Amino acid sequence: MIVPRFEDPAEARGAFITFEGGEGAGKSTQVARLAATLRARSGRGVCVTREPGGSPRAEEIRAALLDGVAKPYGPFAEALLFSAARIDHLDRLIRPALERGETVLCDRFIDSTRAYQGAAGGLEPGLIAALERVVVCPTRPVLTLILDLAPEAGLARAAARGAGQGGGNGTGEGADRFEAEALDFHVRLREAFLAIARAEPARCAVIDAARDPDSVEAAIRATVAARLPDLLPGEGSRGDAA
Repeated sequence: MIVPRFEDPAEARGAFITFEGGEGAGKSTQVARLAATLRARSGRGVCVTREPGGSPRAEEIRAALLDGVAKPYGPFAEALLFSAARIDHLDRLIRPALERGETVLCDRFIDSTRAYQGAAGGLEPGLIAALERVVVCPTRPVLTLILDLAPEAGLARAAARGAGQGGGNGTGEGADRFEAEALDFHVRLREAFLAIARAEPARCAVIDAARDPDSVEAAIRATVAARLPDLLPGEGSRGDAA
């Protein structure tokens, strides 16, 4: 049994960066690009991961969640499954990588639970916060990049990606549990992510994801250089992208 550790965040020597945003915003592409840049420039190890998933047990839960197994039981059941996956992910991958001094880049983390099961799913903010206190403890990102894109454009991108891969979830069975939600669900998601950014400006930076991938990458690099200059020495500070 994995028990969450309430470690002193000062003990974590690495940097924890998360990517957030709605469907089709290009998070996976930009995580990979930033990882390549940091590996070439920062002189420290880089760990790339995702949620739900990231560790073998969490990946098993991911498959069930994206197949919609928990949907009939409501957003609270989904939040509990996400939390179970997150406990294993944190304990087996994220915290050890941070303790080794690596930079961890995670495609989705706590803000997706706040947005998907909280704002869009209807769970009370206090319940989401209580789950975070128990599961995440002090292991929180130092920087969260929120890739902002109109829901219509994001869903169109996700559909095109799914068609090219044989299904939105990569299984050949069409859109996954969340891509298949109605447009108003995705509108609430976008509003939730932007509200999080307004509430926590010291941690969050909003990136305009409607631009071409190279421009989005440049904006992300400028933001990382401004917020965490030790990770991109010599990059220079050009200010946040948004």
